[in-house]
Amino acid sequence: MLTTGYEQVVRSEAELRAIVGEPSERAVKKQIDRLDEHCRAIIAASPFMLLGTASAAGWCDVSPKGDAPGFAQVLDERTLAIPDRPGNKRLDSLKNIVENPRVGLLFIVPGKGETLRVNGRATIVRDPALLARLAFEGKQPLVAIVVAVEEAFAHCSKAFIRSHLWEPEHWPDSSALPSIARMVMDHARPTDVTLEEVEAQTAEAYRTRLY
Repeated sequence: MLTTGYEQVVRSEAELRAIVGEPSERAVKKQIDRLDEHCRAIIAASPFMLLGTASAAGWCDVSPKGDAPGFAQVLDERTLAIPDRPGNKRLDSLKNIVENPRVGLLFIVPGKGETLRVNGRATIVRDPALLARLAFEGKQPLVAIVVAVEEAFAHCSKAFIRSHLWEPEHWPDSSALPSIARMVMDHARPTDVTLEEVEAQTAEAYRTRLY
């Protein structure tokens, strides 16, 4: 069992329920096993989602996926497809799916506090007809993630209200935060490139290699 160094550690659902209490009947019954018209409307409007995966050994990963609204396509009420656009080729999510098909998705619509959570089993697919359907400006993804939906439900907006995420006047000043190039240089410590070269490479990738 994981040792945290803390004395009061919750170790069972029974303990959790004693602290937090039971969910309302409405909170339990809002979960459905398909994508109805409400779920489809949110997915069609969403340009951004988070994909949660875990390896067979339990190593977890959450990866952002973004594109034009509706980039994740509902194939039928229990199936949706997500294009895998070009990235850094680490394949963290895809490797996990190969080992463990269980996935969790969170669909976000800018300006809307409520989100859509979808859980199910994923498969990595190369079928030409599906890849063509998921193409953007003639550029097809190399693979697609097809999810067999097992659970879908709306999530309330409390986290967005507390974080003021959609309110620019509450956004922190990010100008002093490190760039991804700076972090790569400090973490990977490459000896064959300079910071300026990594910054230029990153900017070029953002301009020309999104698809």
